[in-house]
Amino acid sequence: SDVATGESEVTPSADGGLRSECLWNIMRLTLDEALAVGSQLEIAAINGTDIIPLSPTLAAQCGYSMDSDPWGNTKVFVSLLGCYVDNQADETFNLGLRFQMYGDGLSKKVQRDVTETCSYSRWASREILCDRNYMEVSTLMVTPEVPVTMDGQKVQETWQDAIPDAVAPNSIWKMTFHTPDSKVMVLKDAHRAGYGAMTTPTRLVLRSPYNMPETYAEEVAGVPMEVFSVSTYYKQVRRLAIIVAAAACPTGGLVFTDEVITWYVPRRIPPLISSAFKILETHMGIDGQRLDKTMMAIRRYKLSITESHVVIELPVGSPDGYYKSHAPDYSYHITYTVEPMLELLWRAEDTQADTRYKVLFPITTPLMPRPPHVTEIPEQKVFNVLLGTFLHDVSLLNITFTTGVLTVTECNARGFDFQEHRFANSSKTFSLQVPFSDEVVLKHNPNPLTTVYFLPLVFGLLILPEQIPFPHPAELEASLEDVVLPTTTGFCDQDNFYISVKYGSQGDNFQIMMLHAGSWRELDTELYSLTDNNTHVSIVVPYTAPDTVFEAVQSDSIRARVDLLLLETPNMWQLNDLSLACNFPLTMTECYPNGTVTALAVKVESVRNLNPKYLTLSDQSCKPVFSNDRFAFFSFNLNSCGTTRTFFDNVMVYENEIAMHHSMGKHQSRKGLINPDYRHTVSCYYLVNDTETMAFRTRPRNSDPKADPGVGQLVVQMRLAQEVSYDIFYQTEDYPVVKYLQQPLYFEVELMRSTDPRIALVLENCWATLHEDRTTLPSWDLIVDRCENLDDRYIVFYPVVADARVHIPAHVKRFSVKMFTFTTDETVLKEQIFVHCDADLCDTTKPDGICSGQCASPLRNAKPLKPTGSRGRRAADISQHRISSGPIILSDSSNFV
Repeated sequence: SDVATGESEVTPSADGGLRSECLWNIMRLTLDEALAVGSQLEIAAINGTDIIPLSPTLAAQCGYSMDSDPWGNTKVFVSLLGCYVDNQADETFNLGLRFQMYGDGLSKKVQRDVTETCSYSRWASREILCDRNYMEVSTLMVTPEVPVTMDGQKVQETWQDAIPDAVAPNSIWKMTFHTPDSKVMVLKDAHRAGYGAMTTPTRLVLRSPYNMPETYAEEVAGVPMEVFSVSTYYKQVRRLAIIVAAAACPTGGLVFTDEVITWYVPRRIPPLISSAFKILETHMGIDGQRLDKTMMAIRRYKLSITESHVVIELPVGSPDGYYKSHAPDYSYHITYTVEPMLELLWRAEDTQADTRYKVLFPITTPLMPRPPHVTEIPEQKVFNVLLGTFLHDVSLLNITFTTGVLTVTECNARGFDFQEHRFANSSKTFSLQVPFSDEVVLKHNPNPLTTVYFLPLVFGLLILPEQIPFPHPAELEASLEDVVLPTTTGFCDQDNFYISVKYGSQGDNFQIMMLHAGSWRELDTELYSLTDNNTHVSIVVPYTAPDTVFEAVQSDSIRARVDLLLLETPNMWQLNDLSLACNFPLTMTECYPNGTVTALAVKVESVRNLNPKYLTLSDQSCKPVFSNDRFAFFSFNLNSCGTTRTFFDNVMVYENEIAMHHSMGKHQSRKGLINPDYRHTVSCYYLVNDTETMAFRTRPRNSDPKADPGVGQLVVQMRLAQEVSYDIFYQTEDYPVVKYLQQPLYFEVELMRSTDPRIALVLENCWATLHEDRTTLPSWDLIVDRCENLDDRYIVFYPVVADARVHIPAHVKRFSVKMFTFTTDETVLKEQIFVHCDADLCDTTKPDGICSGQCASPLRNAKPLKPTGSRGRRAADISQHRISSGPIILSDSSNFV
């Protein structure tokens, strides 16, 4: 586009993302981000029909500079006295630039040509321009008609013959660089070295990049400066002119705080000023454009002059600059960049020559650490995380949790609610919500009631557009008293304790301990029936179980107690406990009309050291016919064992005493003797004279009674289950079943093909034999008179509840026994057993009979076990069924686990 401009200072022209402006002695061209983003940019000068690519070296030599921010916003500055500028009498300047953009954001190369015409005629005698990549000085040349008046300009008529003929009039012959030592170069060598030197219709223009061999550093008023000083010899029509010119540009003088950038420029610069001078104008600007006082006040910029310096103050964060993110050593920092301009006009008092001094000075602050802050906003059972603050050029790419890395999209899909929050000042924060219940949150309990929630994570951040990654680790922790402890409840029936443990908020994080012989031990899951439905665990404990204690004994009942403890491991915290005591029906003494008495002695809690086998009657030769570690069972006649008899009116009382006596025999240890002696009185009461009167009468019937005819068949089966759940059973083809010694055998006896709820099945007797014949010897009692054999503590009854298979629990009985074998003199007779049972079917509408339940009166008819080989044959009646299971073979002992 061809744009003509007037004489004004700033005349902008825009063309599709390109904007050009004439700013006094320079032209500024701006390329918008929208056009250049994602592209690689090349700039060339248009010189008539020639296109000259501007390399960094050529640009500094010819008066061109370029700066781009990280997002592609580009500014190009061109000196009006630069190369390839069509200069019309040092008043009108025609410039042309070609922009070529290609790269990731464009499918093909885009080329844009821009031309601009700037007018500038208010040249000072000397003009010095300090740009980002070069120093430029231009001075007014003396023509033959003009007397020599400039400071530093000398005319030597006698050197005319020394100039080579090839040097055209008004052209430069050679240059002497002062470093401060002198170094001479002819024009061609100076150009080859990278210097710019040229003449215009009225001016001599010299230009040097920074850090050249022929420039030098000098500190002026504490400000480091780079100096370019040269004597230029140029040919005029009839004489040789020598002009001594210098440029001095600041390379420092900055003071930074978190809020303000202060830029100091020397007020008097000795390489440029040799006599008294007067400052006529001071201007401050941004990006080469002057700012008036109103705009400076709005931006809070300050320009002041002291005795030694011209001072410019710029607030950090002003809208004329920009912030940028950095991550050195993966630590978040920011910088602020702004490009102020200082322009001075002074006049030398001796020569009255004016100097315009302009400095374009890009400033970037040192790295300022801005560590992100992780703020936790309290919220119920949720980590509400706020991460920030960041600049707009930071993006969150992913988050690393203990379980792995999740992208932002995956976080939201998982329900973590990630959001990005942008603010008016272009900063941003990130928020994230992670519920305590998610697996990425670690948990531990410092005490039984408190949970500490711990969320370690690493934010994966990215700086754009450079794609620089950096992590930011964070650890969040919250402590809540939110633990719901497990609870225990219990009740009893006539035979068992029923204990229910309801899980707390930590689930089954505990062990169930039971008090046994004064110390806690883990619940034996093979000894008791356990049911777990993931919210509760139910335990059935027979009151005669090894883990119960007997508190007190009455004539017709016993008070038993079970103690249970919920222990959290490995911290060994006691979460809860239960002590459940109930009275259970138990006849302690039975007196028979034939003079026989049976009595049961029980070890109670108050006499812990009692060994029931050492109990005797008054006659110490009368010992228990059966005993174990908790019971002693006596059977004797009233006219024996030291029984006494006493008469009270019409009552005859027989008494004996079960006691622990100190005389225990010479081979018996006296360690742990009971003090006081254990004593239990056995009493039987008989009426001396008693007459019972019974009246009845008859009534004749009209016909003989008869029953309604009916035909039916009841079938009872016994099966061996594979595990305690009683879900899977061994089939006929699985026999013989092989088991290890002490491995549990789970038996189920079931009434088949009956839906009558009035019928109940009761196991009268069960025993084991070596052979399939149920009458063979030897045999071993498992269930006697509906109760477990007291001499076999491994027999356990399991409750039956209705489920998909069992519709009437009263039709099913379940028990277990541990695998054993018969031996004689420590020799195994045969490594197999058969199990047989007599099952009774009864009418539940008559509860006083055998239908009172399995083991309805435990120990009521207790009697000594028959020794191996002396098993008697059981009688059967019309309601009894006989079933068997086997063979079950003992596995080779070499395979025992």
